[in-house]
Amino acid sequence: MNITLIKEREQTKEQIEFDGTTVKDLLKKQKINSETVIIVRNNEILLEEDILNDNEIIELLSVISGG
Repeated sequence: MNITLIKEREQTKEQIEFDGTTVKDLLKKQKINSETVIIVRNNEILLEEDILNDNEIIELLSVISGG
């Protein structure tokens, strides 16, 4: 399946081939720690177990912490 991946931190947008099914699979393939990003589809936050579909646009937003 094809996924459009928007990475907010790097300010990039890329089309990737993806053979997994879940958000967790996507993060693993991209070598991204799930604790460092918020995954968004259609303005809704996704969980690691959520299923992805062909031709979706997924945004990875950076988690910012401070004190």
